[in-house]
Amino acid sequence: MKNFCGCPGSKTVEFQKAETPEGAATAKVNSQLRQWPIQLHLVSPEAPYFKGADVLLAADCAPFAIGNFHDDFLKGKSLAIACPKLDEGQDAYVEKIRALFDDAQINTLTVVIMQVPCCRGLLSLAVQALRKSRRKAPIRYVVAGLQGDVLQEGWVEEGAVALPGS
Repeated sequence: MKNFCGCPGSKTVEFQKAETPEGAATAKVNSQLRQWPIQLHLVSPEAPYFKGADVLLAADCAPFAIGNFHDDFLKGKSLAIACPKLDEGQDAYVEKIRALFDDAQINTLTVVIMQVPCCRGLLSLAVQALRKSRRKAPIRYVVAGLQGDVLQEGWVEEGAVALPGS
């Protein structure tokens, strides 16, 4: 793939990982998922698990890339997932996130996205929703690398955030 052109998020990349030897001890990791459904189109901001909650809005790919996603990000939070590149009806996403701020009166919103350019759209949707909401709550963002390392994290200030490469 020497002459790749197109969306960097669609570029083929293979990671070389050491395999776990057969018979090696592995610890079972418990799920931290607290509710269902989790897809942003399907969740209801009126659900009791969103009321006054710390909410995690994660890009669909993030839990697969971040090895310890459940303990590092999901623990103690209510969850919604979305893909800003593939999901349709993003105006509905802005309205749902706005309703989380105004109606569910969430405590905080953490947005976990991947480093690929299309993922920035999810954070943008959250900022748009915050601008439209009557009630304000802090938005934290985390940008993960393709192999799950945290590249950047911070807080949205006054409805604006600058990400690398933007």
